[in-house]
Amino acid sequence: MKLDCEVEKIKNGIMQVEKITGKNLTLPILSSILLIASGKSLKLRATNLSLGIEIEIPAKIEKEGIVAISGTILAGIFSNIFQNENVSLESENGNLMIKSKKSRIKLKGQIPDDFPTIPIVDGTTFEIESKKLIEGIKSVYYSSSLSDIKPEISSVFIYTNDDNLVFVSTDSFRLAEKKIKVKGIEEIKGILIPFKNISEILRIFGDVQDTIKICFNKNQISFSSNYIYLTSRIIDGVFPDYRQIVPKEFGVEAIVLKQDLLSALKLSNIFSDKFNQIDLLIKTKEKVFELSSQNNDVGENKTYLDAAVKGGDTTLGFNYKYFLDCFQSINTDSVSIKLNQSSKPMVISGNSDNSFTYLIMPMNR
Repeated sequence: MKLDCEVEKIKNGIMQVEKITGKNLTLPILSSILLIASGKSLKLRATNLSLGIEIEIPAKIEKEGIVAISGTILAGIFSNIFQNENVSLESENGNLMIKSKKSRIKLKGQIPDDFPTIPIVDGTTFEIESKKLIEGIKSVYYSSSLSDIKPEISSVFIYTNDDNLVFVSTDSFRLAEKKIKVKGIEEIKGILIPFKNISEILRIFGDVQDTIKICFNKNQISFSSNYIYLTSRIIDGVFPDYRQIVPKEFGVEAIVLKQDLLSALKLSNIFSDKFNQIDLLIKTKEKVFELSSQNNDVGENKTYLDAAVKGGDTTLGFNYKYFLDCFQSINTDSVSIKLNQSSKPMVISGNSDNSFTYLIMPMNR
C-alpha cells in the first residue's frame, strides 16, 4: 500500500472511526482500524461487533494494499501531526510508515486477515433526510433504559404510522415519542436499535447534510451517506405496547411559558430531596400553578407561575430530572401539561404541537 492524502481529511476520518473500535481482550484486532487503499480512495474501517463503520476518503493511490493499525495510536498521532499539509502512508511487512514534511513515523501493524467482516445489510430500504433522522432520535433517546436487563427497552424503537416515522423510548418511569413526517416509506412494524449504539449514530451523522439510506433486516440495520457506511445490530425483542398507557382524556391541563417553567424547575431542584422529587400543585379556581420542593438539609421552596389552567385541582410528585430532559425536544414557546388523578401519569408536549409526547410516572414520598 502506498498513497498520499490531505492530513485534515484522514484525521477527521480516523477520529470518527476510532471511537467505534472495540476493547476486547480476547479479540485484540478489534482495537485496530483497518486501512484499505484501492481505486481512488482510502477506506477506514472499525468495529466492536455491535457497530461497524467504514469511511471513504479521497486519496492518490500509488499502490493498493491493506493494513491494520491500533486505533488509539492512530488517533493520537493525527491529533498532533502538523496541519495543512499532505501525508504519505506506506505499508511495509505489515507495518505502516507515515511521512509528512516534519514527521517520520513507523507503526507496528496487526494481521489484517483477522479483522471481522462488516456486514453488507440486505433487506427493506428507505431514505430520510439526515436532519429528520437526527431530530427523531434526539427527541427520545434519553428516555431509554440504561440497564441491559430488559434489552427491548434499552433501545430506541422505530416504526411507521400513516405518513409518520415514529421514534419511541422508555425506561418504565417515563416515555418519549416523536413523530416525523416522511412520505413514501413502506410499513415498518418495528426496529429496536440498542441504546449504547445510539450516541454513535448521532455523533457520526449529526453534521451530515445528505439524505441517508437506511436498510434493515431481522438482525442488522445500516445507515449510509455519500462517504459513510455504518451498521448496527438490532435487538430481537418486542417493545411494550405503550399506547395503552397514554391517557386519551385529561381532567386538568395547564399551559405555561417554557422558559418560566425551566427556570422554576432549576430553582426547585436546589431544594429537592435525594430522589429528585418536586411536587406540582394546580388550583384551578385560584389559577395557581405551584412547584414546591423540600430538603431537610437545605430548606424548602415554593414557586408560583402564571398559567392558563382548566379542570380540577391536582397534586403530583415527579422526578425533576425526568421533566428537565424533555425540554430539548420541545420547540414551542409554551408547554402543555396534562394530568388526571395524582396516581396517573403526567403528559407533556409543546403547546399545539402533536409531534412530541412525553409521559412521566408520578412519585410519592
